[in-house]
Amino acid sequence: MALLSMHKVSMGFGGPLLLEQVNLQIEGGERVCLLGRNGVGKSTLLKLINGDMSPDEGVIIRQQGLRIAFLPQEVPQGLRGTVFDVVVGGLGKHSRPVAEYHQMCGCSASEGENALSGSRDLIQETMDIMDIDEGSRQALQQVKKVISYMKLDPEAVFGNLSAGLKRRVLLARGLVIDPDILLLDEPTNHLDIKAIGWLEKFLPGYGGTLLFVTHDRMFMRKMATRIIELDRGKLSNWSCNYDNFLKRKQAALETEAAQRALFDKKLAQEEDWVRQGIKARRTRNEGRVQALVKMREERRTRRELTGMARMPGQEAERSGKLVIKAKGVSYRYDDRLIIRDFSTTIIRGDKVGIIGPNGSGKTTLLRVLLGELLPEKGGVHLGTNLKVAYFDQLRAQLDEEKSVMDNIAEGSDMISINGKQKHVIGYLQDFLFSPERARTPVSILSGGERNCLLLAKLFVKPSNVLVMDEPTNDLDVETLELLEGLLVDYPGTLLLVSHDRAFINNVVTSTLALEGEGRVGEYIGGYDDWLRQRKPDTPSKIKKTVTKTPKSDAQQQRPRKLSFKEKRELEALPQHIEALEAEQRQFYQTMAEPAFYKQDSGEIVRAQDRLKALEHELGVAYQRWENLEDL
Repeated sequence: MALLSMHKVSMGFGGPLLLEQVNLQIEGGERVCLLGRNGVGKSTLLKLINGDMSPDEGVIIRQQGLRIAFLPQEVPQGLRGTVFDVVVGGLGKHSRPVAEYHQMCGCSASEGENALSGSRDLIQETMDIMDIDEGSRQALQQVKKVISYMKLDPEAVFGNLSAGLKRRVLLARGLVIDPDILLLDEPTNHLDIKAIGWLEKFLPGYGGTLLFVTHDRMFMRKMATRIIELDRGKLSNWSCNYDNFLKRKQAALETEAAQRALFDKKLAQEEDWVRQGIKARRTRNEGRVQALVKMREERRTRRELTGMARMPGQEAERSGKLVIKAKGVSYRYDDRLIIRDFSTTIIRGDKVGIIGPNGSGKTTLLRVLLGELLPEKGGVHLGTNLKVAYFDQLRAQLDEEKSVMDNIAEGSDMISINGKQKHVIGYLQDFLFSPERARTPVSILSGGERNCLLLAKLFVKPSNVLVMDEPTNDLDVETLELLEGLLVDYPGTLLLVSHDRAFINNVVTSTLALEGEGRVGEYIGGYDDWLRQRKPDTPSKIKKTVTKTPKSDAQQQRPRKLSFKEKRELEALPQHIEALEAEQRQFYQTMAEPAFYKQDSGEIVRAQDRLKALEHELGVAYQRWENLEDL
């Protein structure tokens, strides 16, 4: 018998139904992934299963005594106290002993937390001191077991924990009732790579059934034994892994498109027939007319496939070849060393991923590389003509009180995209905001909509350097893949902080990894390449983008100082490089004009030769700069 069954369930909040005559069965031991675009009703389906909502139509049948735990996407507001207090709150009716313990101390709940924190095994002490019934004793033993199994400190104050540890505490809060079904809504959101790896190892060992929503494709591939997809109010079942789902889904969409094209063609033929003259009316088949009426109704109620977002990026003038050069950089925050003796060279077109545990200093590293924070040691040199666009993971660039369109156009109706004027409503429709949604305040948007809005705001600004700090949170898989394609094709330079391993693999050309004790390792490739190349507990070997000229044995034995002439040359090189790049940009602009190719062929050849010479001169100048700085 299924643990839970849904039969012809419908649910809506005005407008098209989120769930329309949905059927679903969940069996014991399954790990089911629920997929769907942002806003289609995935969270609503989880709430119906959890019993937080009742359907408008249909029935939900739960096995007698079924226990369900729900880990929501966001950390609930108002959770206070120690880890023990939060976890034991998941027991529901068995949470009474904690309140009694506070009362026995003769103090408030907050004072009780301090009393609890003085105990090395507070759960056992609670059970020994208090005269509680056997059911409550068993419940508290379960709390002790789960907290120990999940390696949590019961005395830690919940509000002081990192986002990753808070998610782990909430998972423990759900597991204390030993649920038959565990519902997880975006469980990897705001977790770092280490925490996601822990979750991937933990969940298969959990004996119950999983139903989870995620945009993390690597997590999905490792965890899902079955996939269900919510699309246009209907729920479809795919008894396969994620990669096979993609193939079968594509085939199903092609079949659907062919069937709809055939239907539309037949409908057009019938409409043409019914509009014929008197002769056709005399021989009209009333059954055929009734069939046409039904076809019209079917076409009217058809729910079209949700459109794909379009992200029209704007490119500024090309930056200089050198974008960022860091040499011997160290940075300390309070007493903690974030970056130690780090050097790198980032050139135009590089796509650099930055990974590391939560709190390790990824955003700090970004700000140091961009010149926003001054290192305590070493230096950072920024290249010429940099136009930086910044995606903020905290979404601080959005004004909550303004409408969606005012956040983009700041009161205007038109914006400029690649030199052409476009109405802001039309631009926002590229990011799947309807005209009505474009006029709503940002404060009511979902997490996924906010991320899409921030992307829309980001791409209004012409740039040649994109800085993206956790851009993938809350985005559905289709939008994620679209963003991947845009970033791969982006002609400028990309600095990307992300915990999405598949996203990093698909986009970046090199990876900076914060590996503890101030070490920043640099690796060719993405996340999987980092796993293969890294050497745990040893300083990482830096791979330079620009190849250095080997030094002689004498040079390696003793450093020498720059001569006066070399110092003057080093000081003049940046200005010389800027002049070469300015001349190079001028040639690019001239050669982009149609009139350029109408002139004498000799002039065209001379211009092309000079452009090649400039490329060579720039390469020599950069190499010389590198060599002089290393002396």
